[in-house]
Amino acid sequence: MTNTILAIKNLSVSFDTFAGKVHAVRDVSISLYEGETLAIVGESGSGKTVTCRSVMRLLAKNASIDSGEILFEGEDLLKTEIRRLRTIRGNKISMIFQDPMTSLDPTMKIGHQIQEAITLHKPVGRNEAKAKVLGLLRTVGIENPEKRYDQYPHQFSGGQRQRIVIAIALACGPKVLLADEPTTALDVTMQAQIIDLFKDLQKKIKTSILFITHDLGVVANVADRVAVMYAGKIVEIGKSDEIFYDPRHPYTWGLLRSMPTLETDTPALHTIPGSPPDLIDLPAGDAFAQRNEYALEVDDWMEPPFFKVSDTHYAATWLLDPRAPKVTPPEAIEKRRQAYFERKGQNDEPA
Repeated sequence: MTNTILAIKNLSVSFDTFAGKVHAVRDVSISLYEGETLAIVGESGSGKTVTCRSVMRLLAKNASIDSGEILFEGEDLLKTEIRRLRTIRGNKISMIFQDPMTSLDPTMKIGHQIQEAITLHKPVGRNEAKAKVLGLLRTVGIENPEKRYDQYPHQFSGGQRQRIVIAIALACGPKVLLADEPTTALDVTMQAQIIDLFKDLQKKIKTSILFITHDLGVVANVADRVAVMYAGKIVEIGKSDEIFYDPRHPYTWGLLRSMPTLETDTPALHTIPGSPPDLIDLPAGDAFAQRNEYALEVDDWMEPPFFKVSDTHYAATWLLDPRAPKVTPPEAIEKRRQAYFERKGQNDEPA
């Protein structure tokens, strides 16, 4: 996975509000490789969805893209004319939204909705389009597709409706799939089924997926790489195993400690103290400093750069500076880390 299909470079997005200018995304740079699933995780309001919607330029009227580039196959989507962008949306880049009922027309049969997505971009006849729709319904796990083709959204469960939305997104065989919290509106059982569907689709069609979620547990088994976002910035990025078992940023520690596991033996889960900073009046230093029990004096006045942990793992925390005092991660994180490296048969910890 060395070929980059989507590159977001130095993206900054703000919103003009009555209270002031909200700096929702601040100098974000991430790359999505061909055939991989990259997850962006973080609390609500961290800038995940805004980053995702910027790719499609589906932002509110009061939003402004202050700087950056979004390169898809070498083309900067931020400079692309709207007419050209419409040929890319739904065709080469598709998006799945959080609530399937807001994406589906309640007055239109689901087969026709999927078929419309095909005929809008592809020169195919009605019979060929319908055959493709039936194949898509089977692919996403809808049983009896011939019968369900003529049914309306209200005749499906929440999980089935999300499968239909995924079928619409896949209708034209997109190269990039943007999934914005696709499991949040579903119960735990349905979440697991949709995640399994994403894993299966990844193997079958090799589409590159940008997966947005606030729940690290959701992407544990589906993401190849994970980017952790806080207060509009990426604070840590690495392979899935690196983020889950060898995290280096205190914010990532907090997210992992607040995630229930089978090994959790305490009556209450850990919570990150405080709340995210005001994105209108950001602090001078590290935005996470006020919530970080491991914060250093430098965090109050200087933002940390990215420090290299490995060729694929980077974290923006002053704790990784060679001059910083050695800090032992929380016990739960250290146990997870030790167990992981023991399973891998490594006696020495990574640098």
